Amino acid sequence: MDRISDLRLFVRLAETLSFTKAAAHLGVSRASVGRGIERLEAQLETQLIHRTTRVVALTPDGVALLVRCTKLIADADAIAGMFSNAPERPSGVVRVNVPSRMGRLLFVPRLPEFMARYPEIELDLAVTDRSVDLVKEGFDCVVRVGEQRASGLVSRSIGLLHMVNCASPAYLHAHGTPKTLEDLKHHRAVGYVSPREKRDVGWDSVQEGAPHSLRVNCALRVNNAELYIAAAVAGLGLIQVPAYDVQNLLGSGALIEVLGAYPSTQMPVALVAPNRPSLVPTVKVFADWAAEVVQSATTL
Repeated sequence: MDRISDLRLFVRLAETLSFTKAAAHLGVSRASVGRGIERLEAQLETQLIHRTTRVVALTPDGVALLVRCTKLIADADAIAGMFSNAPERPSGVVRVNVPSRMGRLLFVPRLPEFMARYPEIELDLAVTDRSVDLVKEGFDCVVRVGEQRASGLVSRSIGLLHMVNCASPAYLHAHGTPKTLEDLKHHRAVGYVSPREKRDVGWDSVQEGAPHSLRVNCALRVNNAELYIAAAVAGLGLIQVPAYDVQNLLGSGALIEVLGAYPSTQMPVALVAPNRPSLVPTVKVFADWAAEVVQSATTL
C-alpha cells in the first residue's frame, strides 16, 4: 500500500478516534487500519497514536502530522484528477454540521435535489447550535452563521441572511409598536446569547449606511434559536431573526414585523473546512450547493 493510502487511514482514524469507525468509513477491515498506522509509524520513526483497550488519542507528533497531511491528501487528489478527460463524479462520505433550524428549515427540504445531483455521495448530516471542533469531532466541513474569526481553518462565504425585527401581537398590544430606534428605550427584547460569544449579542441596526449596536432592556436571555423564537411568540419581547426562520409565523400573524425602516445588518453565512474546499471534491460540491440554498433564502 502506498504512503498516501496510509495517510488517508491515519486522517480518518484521527477524525473518528476509533479503528472500527475509520474502517467502516473507508470500507476496509479494522486490521487494515491498524497495519496502515503501524507502517506509517515505522516509516516516520515516531508514535502517532496512543492506544489503550478503550481510548484512541493522537500524540503531539500525530497532531502535527494531521495538520500537514490533510492538505497533502487534498493536493494529491487534485493532481490525480488534473488530466482526466472524464467528468468528475464526486463520491464518498462527507460529514457536515449545520445550525439546527437552518438544517431543518433550509437544508433538509432541499436534500432530495442534492442527492439526485450527486448520487455517489453519502452525506452524514449533524445539527447543533454550538461551535464544533472539526478535527476532534470528525467533520469535513461545518456551516457557521456570523463573522468568522481567524482560526487556521479555511472559510468560504456562502451567502447573507436577510434579518427582520418582530414581536407578537400580544406584546405590541401591551407595549405599543416601536416606530424609531429611540422608542426601544421603552421596550424590551428577548436576549440571544451566542454560543460562540457567550454574551448577549445586543440589538443591531444600520444607520446612515453603517452598522450600530445598542442595548435594549431584556427580561429573558436564551442561548437557543428555538427558545428565542418561542419567547417572542409568547409575548416576552422583540427579536431580530433571519427572515426564513419566521416566514410562516409572519404569514400566520403569530409574529408581526416592526421597525422595517431600521433593518439589521445581514447575517453572513460561511462554510468552514480544515483544508481547501477547492481541492476536496465532495466538500466543494456541498459548498456550492449550500451556497445555492442559503442565497435562495434571501428571496423568501
